[in-house]
Amino acid sequence: MKARHTLVLLRKYGEQGTNGTLSYQGRTICYTIELPWKDNKRRISCIPEGLYKLQRHRYQKHGEQIGIPHVVGRDGILIHAANHALTELLGCIAPVMELTGAGAGIKSRLALAELKALVYALWEMGCDVYLDIKSAT
Repeated sequence: MKARHTLVLLRKYGEQGTNGTLSYQGRTICYTIELPWKDNKRRISCIPEGLYKLQRHRYQKHGEQIGIPHVVGRDGILIHAANHALTELLGCIAPVMELTGAGAGIKSRLALAELKALVYALWEMGCDVYLDIKSAT
């Protein structure tokens, strides 16, 4: 049986965006920005809370990325770089080093590089990696 590792995303929801803290084994890795919650509507809402098994995906536009498959009613959900949820995201999750407002942050490429280094290292060891999304309240 493969070893299982879980990243925890604690979210705070807002009308202009959803902010989160992403941690692994109790240590904060980075923060996250997403679209506001709008009943899981495609392209305008963040994805539902729950446990998702992460998978490696190659996309023409973004190259190799961390994918979040099996989201009910959704497809093509990724973890990729973005600094402003409302203008750069269509339901995906963007890691950032610092939050600057609701659904906004800075240094997303740096945060993504750190997150990918962790997740890819776990995959290289043959582990399964999960993302557990929960409300922080």
